[in-house]
Amino acid sequence: MEVMIARAPEEMDAVFSLRHTVFMEEQQVDTENEKDSHEEESMHFLLRVGGKPAGAGRLRIVDGNGKAERVCVLKDNRNSGSGRLLMAAMESFAAKKGLPAIILNAQSHAIGFYEKLGYSIISEEFIEAGIPHQTMKKDLASN
Repeated sequence: MEVMIARAPEEMDAVFSLRHTVFMEEQQVDTENEKDSHEEESMHFLLRVGGKPAGAGRLRIVDGNGKAERVCVLKDNRNSGSGRLLMAAMESFAAKKGLPAIILNAQSHAIGFYEKLGYSIISEEFIEAGIPHQTMKKDLASN
């Protein structure tokens, strides 16, 4: 398993393909909610397992913190430590940039995963793209 920053066109194609598979096909998110105006300003991460694309996420700076978004792992690679590796890479990148924390809007079913990684809930539940979410935060200073 490896995580890299997606820069080349084929790496970005893999990121968007993974997001399409997980969000639009699996979770039935509308196409218009998947890509947004923040793609260009974001740093995109690509997880590979056995050399094949298996997960993705993006990180951007919002209000002085890192904001992890569009985090996804293909079904066959879940519960393998791959999501943990993906998040660790994003956290490491943010810490090296001097960002004090990472925030994210976690789908409610994934809250336990993020709690195990040290994230804490900081909002009430809300609906985004038709799916219940809660905002979570992790202080990077303690890492």
